Amino acid sequence: MTSAQLFDARTPETAPDAPAGGRAARRKAHSSRKRSLAARYLGYVGYFVGAGLISGAVVHHPLDPDRYTRIAGYGALVFLAATVLNEFLLTRERPGPARMLVVIGSSLLLSFGIGMLSGGLQHFDDFPARGAVLVPAGIVVSFIAYVIKDAETPNRRIFSLLGLTVLAVAALAFLGLREVAASMETTPGGGHSHGTAEEPAADDHAPATSPSTTGAPAPTVSSRPKPASTTPAHNDGHSH
Repeated sequence: MTSAQLFDARTPETAPDAPAGGRAARRKAHSSRKRSLAARYLGYVGYFVGAGLISGAVVHHPLDPDRYTRIAGYGALVFLAATVLNEFLLTRERPGPARMLVVIGSSLLLSFGIGMLSGGLQHFDDFPARGAVLVPAGIVVSFIAYVIKDAETPNRRIFSLLGLTVLAVAALAFLGLREVAASMETTPGGGHSHGTAEEPAADDHAPATSPSTTGAPAPTVSSRPKPASTTPAHNDGHSH
């Protein structure tokens, strides 16, 4: 077989590859990339929006339990929706039902861990005692949830040297923030202290102006029988 015959024999094998790079295929690939970009963006934003809603609800929950319980639920739903989008719809290898439940549960736990950590730090000045508990608890909860959620990390890493380091950091954060919270609570200041400081000033003014305007002490002195005998002494003093 000559070289020309060999060349003619190979051309049919390379010919089908040419249409793969056509204009229609490129347009389809470009549109799929745009859709995946929008989906990745929504999934990325959903993580932060959900964690932000949870962080505000966890910190402000004692102020209005019903309202902030609903906000925490909305944040959890947003975070879970972002998890489903990123972990199941945008991935090429979809996990099985058992792994899906693990990912959803750990993602929900991760959202609350991040919410406790960020909310405790952001509103520490407003709720010092509560923030001193939320920050270290958020560190531990978020670490455990992330290890469980990550498929490439075995769960025994929770009790590894890294896990002990995270636990030590959380303990030190709790002790330090508790001391800071105690010092902030004993130090006077804030809007409430200004409101209480103004009230005594108004009370001190009231008795100072009452004798000059009403003349209430005069009848009380004249009503007593004993000062009546001492009135001449007062008249003598006035004559001088």
